[in-house]
Amino acid sequence: MIMQITIDLPKDLEQNLLQQAAQLNIPVETLILQSLRQVTQLSQDADWSALVLSYEGTPDFPNLESYRAELLPPRETELF
Repeated sequence: MIMQITIDLPKDLEQNLLQQAAQLNIPVETLILQSLRQVTQLSQDADWSALVLSYEGTPDFPNLESYRAELLPPRETELF
């Protein structure tokens, strides 16, 4: 099944798309599809990257948990 969508683009965005498509020597439709695929893929792959997950921190920086005892407890919200 193919969905067809019609949108109104601001003139500057239209010109930008046309220029980029010409530079890449591809149809504007292909450029738009590639862009949409990239954006939707990024939202699906919202997990942290391996680089972030492998970060071990700086050895001489205090552990964040060491400050927990100094934190004030949250205030209770008065309903009435």
